[in-house]
Amino acid sequence: MSPEPGPALVVVGVSHHNSPLQVREALAFARDTLPTALVRLKREAGLSEVMILSTCNRVEVYAAGGVAEAQTIASVLRAHACARSRVVPILDQRVGEAAVRHAFRVAAALDSMVLGESQILGQLKDAYQAAETADTLGPVLHGLRQHSVAAARRVRTETGIGRHAVSVSHVAVELARKIFGGLDGRRVLLVGAGKMSRLAAARLVHEGARATVLGRTFAKTEDLAISLGGRAAGLEDLRHELTQADIVITSTGAPGLVVHRPDVEAARAARGGRPLFLIDIALPRDVDPAVRGLSGVFLYDLDDLRSVADANLRERQRDAAAAEALVASEVGAYLSAQRSRRAVPLLVALRERGEEIRRAEIEKARRRLGPLTPDQERALDAATTAIVNKLLHTPTVCLKEMARAGQSDQQATLVRRVLGLA
Repeated sequence: MSPEPGPALVVVGVSHHNSPLQVREALAFARDTLPTALVRLKREAGLSEVMILSTCNRVEVYAAGGVAEAQTIASVLRAHACARSRVVPILDQRVGEAAVRHAFRVAAALDSMVLGESQILGQLKDAYQAAETADTLGPVLHGLRQHSVAAARRVRTETGIGRHAVSVSHVAVELARKIFGGLDGRRVLLVGAGKMSRLAAARLVHEGARATVLGRTFAKTEDLAISLGGRAAGLEDLRHELTQADIVITSTGAPGLVVHRPDVEAARAARGGRPLFLIDIALPRDVDPAVRGLSGVFLYDLDDLRSVADANLRERQRDAAAAEALVASEVGAYLSAQRSRRAVPLLVALRERGEEIRRAEIEKARRRLGPLTPDQERALDAATTAIVNKLLHTPTVCLKEMARAGQSDQQATLVRRVLGLA
């Protein structure tokens, strides 16, 4: 019963806490590339199971293993980032209990840029589903999914952090309101018809904005535009629509830039001096960072939303304290259960040894006593079974308690020797 028998949980990656946008962008995995990436990472890092969580504010690999596996995963991720943009990321590496605590806090939106945001749990479920589809999940990650998601649901229903849930798209709308002091009658261009865009659009229209939606798939774009009482257009109309909009919010999920500097330059020339505000909540980014150098053009990306998110954090600190306490309790229960399971192999061996001795003694008794009646056989079996159960009860309870407390290798070796199982 060593502290970490078999594989532990490993989490390796970056987040908004320790890495700027360009680093997260270099590591990001598009949803349609996840199946291939999971299989390749499992093979290249020699992992038994693996899951990738890639969102606008974090890219993390969850796996079964130990320190060696964490280092191998980090090497693979650095090579991935360097191949894309020559970025060498500094990666957080967590193993064992530290990884478990981190995983629970991520699921509960306590590690998010927007504290208590409502999107991370769905993103986490999607990540687990992608790994399950790619056949890269195993017992460690299956157990983590079950318990961390359940804890996150408790946080949302039992603490104030779940009330008035917000997200990155919510913060983008807050920023738009701060820019203009109100959105009534403002023309908003949404580039992308994904989930983030839908959430932003619904709030913008509720605030009185008029929405135009651009997307690659016109049918999907049109459906969203109709639901908003707005217009739909294709990406080929981007430059024209940029001339009309007051605010542009982009979130396409495209692998590269969608709004280029020449597009903005062309639109700016036809705007008659009106300023253009672009809010890019995509990862990888949709808008060319070079547009920041154009006069009258103001670009905000995910890192720029931090000030709005920080205000949200201050308002929700009390709710966060209750959520942190609940998560700590859930983590403790999970780790205690994990440690208790470490006693199972020893308990099985102890039970088998007791049964082996019992049957051997019954055979000796039969040879001395001669043939027994069925009633005598049953009585002998019941009596010897009761003796074994009573003798093993106290050691069983003690072994479980020692496992929950985190028994050391030396203690485990001593217990095996005392019980004759070494």
